[in-house]
Amino acid sequence: MSFHSMWAELLPVGRSSASGGYRRFAWSGADADCRAWFREQAETRGLTYEVDRNGNQWAWLGDPAAGDAVVTGSHLDSVPDGGAFDGPLGVVSSFAALDELRSRGAGFTKPLAIVNFGDEEGARFGLACVGSRLTAGELTVEQAHRLTDGEGVTLPRAMEAAGHDPDAIGADPERLARIGAFVELHVEQGRALDLSGDPVGVASAIWPHGRWRFDFRGEANHAGTTRLVDRRDPMLSYAETVLAARREAELAGAVATFGKISVEPNGVNAIPSLVRGWLDSRAADQETLDTVVTAVEKAAREYAAAQGADLDVVRESFTPVVEFDHALRDELGRILGKDTGLKVPVLGTGAGHDAGILSGRVPTAMLFVRNPTGVSHSPAESAAEDDCLAGVDALADVLEGLACR
Repeated sequence: MSFHSMWAELLPVGRSSASGGYRRFAWSGADADCRAWFREQAETRGLTYEVDRNGNQWAWLGDPAAGDAVVTGSHLDSVPDGGAFDGPLGVVSSFAALDELRSRGAGFTKPLAIVNFGDEEGARFGLACVGSRLTAGELTVEQAHRLTDGEGVTLPRAMEAAGHDPDAIGADPERLARIGAFVELHVEQGRALDLSGDPVGVASAIWPHGRWRFDFRGEANHAGTTRLVDRRDPMLSYAETVLAARREAELAGAVATFGKISVEPNGVNAIPSLVRGWLDSRAADQETLDTVVTAVEKAAREYAAAQGADLDVVRESFTPVVEFDHALRDELGRILGKDTGLKVPVLGTGAGHDAGILSGRVPTAMLFVRNPTGVSHSPAESAAEDDCLAGVDALADVLEGLACR
């Protein structure tokens, strides 16, 4: 099956007719359809299919227990109304790269696996990379069981409803010990390749990043009868904090975004009693990130005090800087430049990935495919088919260099 036909088959799954974006949330109906597609691709190719204890899907060529396996893949879930490429490009390209290697008559000397990590985006339960975090032991069973979606459904209930045993989840060191290298292909979430004119690049590192919840508490009251001077309106403190985040990020050369908000009682004619906003902040190094978040929190507390509101700040998740394995990264550059002599661009990224989670346990690397607009997490996310096919060829070359020596 060609890249084009696989892509066309997966494209309608979970797509919203209203927004044109995707709603492939973990353990939902759309997610089940994506997982069924993955299983079909594995079985069509005669690969050994399995689902691990954390719900991640695997398709194996060769003996999984042999060790020193070369693994590739990504994820199939999406952010709310996300684009088609973030995650699925890596999975589709992995199957297409295997097809390419078979057409070359490549002889594998190591096991090869393609993986679909579950719940990478964190769109439903609020924590990114749940499947890989559990596998790597970076998320405990107790923490995972406390995750709840917006409807009050816990992660265990959702997993059970989808046919997976939630009591089986947990760290999986034996599985990770089988992996000699993990290479994840992903659409670039930025314009570095577009600006350099290269279809494919190699990742150097993932910026440190995290999510902080700001709870501004005031006093609910009537919007039409309460004098401005008598109000304890937490929305004002929140609004000023949003502007402060933008200002501090600009000063530091970082990024900071309030992209999600919850308001109580959420009435048009009611002053809020609670405004809860989530800050996502990322920077090239830890010191810069700490500077930005500290400054935003300081400003938020000053604004809250001025408006008579209370403020709680909770760090909900954090990932330190991830330096991808230098030897593996250099090997990817050598493989890709072997026949052309060209130097493949190496670039950092502010986006988190399963490869980053696994990097502390196994050697990991990433390939990026050019994104002409740099837009991601949006229906406007795009990549030209020629660039996607260049990514498939690059991934095939890398897998051949790593698994067929």
